[in-house]
Amino acid sequence: MLTVDIEKHVSPIFSLEAHLTAPPGVTILFGASGSGKSTALRCLAGLTRPDSGRIAIDERVLFDSMTNIDVPVRERHIGYVFQQLALFPHLSTADNIAYGLSNLPIAERRRRVAAIADAFHISSILDRKPSQTSGGERQRTALARALVTMPSLLLLDEPLSALDHAIQSRILDDLRRWNESHRIPVVYVTHNHREVFALGERVVVLESGRVVASGSPHEVLDQPGRAAVASLAGFENVFDAVVIERHEIGGTMTCRVNDTQTVIEVPLHTDAVGDAIRVAIRAGDILVANQEPHGVSARNVLVGEVAALRREGATVVASIDAGRRFVVHLTPGGAEALGLGPGARVWLIIKTYSCRLVA
Repeated sequence: MLTVDIEKHVSPIFSLEAHLTAPPGVTILFGASGSGKSTALRCLAGLTRPDSGRIAIDERVLFDSMTNIDVPVRERHIGYVFQQLALFPHLSTADNIAYGLSNLPIAERRRRVAAIADAFHISSILDRKPSQTSGGERQRTALARALVTMPSLLLLDEPLSALDHAIQSRILDDLRRWNESHRIPVVYVTHNHREVFALGERVVVLESGRVVASGSPHEVLDQPGRAAVASLAGFENVFDAVVIERHEIGGTMTCRVNDTQTVIEVPLHTDAVGDAIRVAIRAGDILVANQEPHGVSARNVLVGEVAALRREGATVVASIDAGRRFVVHLTPGGAEALGLGPGARVWLIIKTYSCRLVA
């Protein structure tokens, strides 16, 4: 179990206050750029010294400002994979992996390199230098190098951000399988919510250097309590509204979107009539029809007009003006079947419980 309770003043306008625990398994450190994620990792690794606090793995204390403990980087026994990977260009894949094993007999070094290379599917490139391998293979090499020393903690600083989604998924699968058998704490920094759901057993959200949410990915990202978390979690539509009616029996509230005549129904909360609220809706939770729908259970049916369409990989992103701009995700086949194009008249269908209330 990793326990962290530290403070670090980074600049006159930014400080980090990290208070968290990470049990064996993968803990995602999630947040926007500049939220303090990488600073937290550097403090754990010993590359940056906190101003105060304590860091420990189980009973082993790595840093304690009260007792003046600050274990040197080389003695912390921590694996660290940087975003830039930092592979040695003049060494082969095998020699890069074995770099931290110089104190072991040659036979043991070879055994460990062969085992970890097999686990990360890079046995066939052990003789190649980094320039002779693909981006995914270099990422696997960096992971293998960090894990071959059998660290007590693994730190990953956005190691897959430069790869496409398919390659990311395969590497995440390998890392998940490795960790199932080793069960060390892994702290994985990302701002990609797909990686959180793919790999994380627990997620800790940083905002402006502070922990603002923690729990399972479902608890934190499917029910975000803050607008900043909702935006990071893939809620593309976040907007202000005001409560105009409460429906106690029905368990809903009717709200008017600020500066529009658009009215939506959201889950009942403690807010009173006249209170300002903030609503978050995922683009993928909005259905689109090219004819006025009838006989649907969804409480929100909004008429609008397609303002713009663009293709992003296997997704069509539509911007639709329905009193306010809504971002909607469709499949290419769905967009084609509906005959969507700029200026097309459409209806948006939004379930009440697709609307999350955030602060």
